[in-house]
Amino acid sequence: MIEWLVGQLGPWNWMVLGLALLAIEIVVPGFFLLWIGLAALVVGAISLALWDSAFWGWQIQVIVFLALSLVAAYAGYKLMGGRKTESDQPLLNRRGEQLIGRTATLTEPIREGYGRIQLGDTLWRVSGPDLPVGSRVKVVSVGDVELVVVAV
Repeated sequence: MIEWLVGQLGPWNWMVLGLALLAIEIVVPGFFLLWIGLAALVVGAISLALWDSAFWGWQIQVIVFLALSLVAAYAGYKLMGGRKTESDQPLLNRRGEQLIGRTATLTEPIREGYGRIQLGDTLWRVSGPDLPVGSRVKVVSVGDVELVVVAV
């Protein structure tokens, strides 16, 4: 079936595939299909030049396409990955890290390393040294599922 399809479209099958992938890239967000589509267009251009060569069978074309796709995707990742800009609010979606340095009063005692404090309208689980209710604590870091506090 693959040989029939390649034989019917000739070297243009890669051009059709490349243009289809580029069209899908317009609809689907991201830049991944762009690089694969460009690899298909390159294989199509090579196929136009080498179509009558005996060694340029569909198997070689697929191998070249796969190799070019990997190279193009990696190059695209490096090219697009270098455009990261610094945010004016680096802690915007890091709520726990926003609380580092704040002080609060324990609403539940810290027993066996765990207790609770209220900051704003949220009750937070904290870890630290054992302390009674009403003790003032300062948030020093964020653990896996809790804030790490020390006595003030």
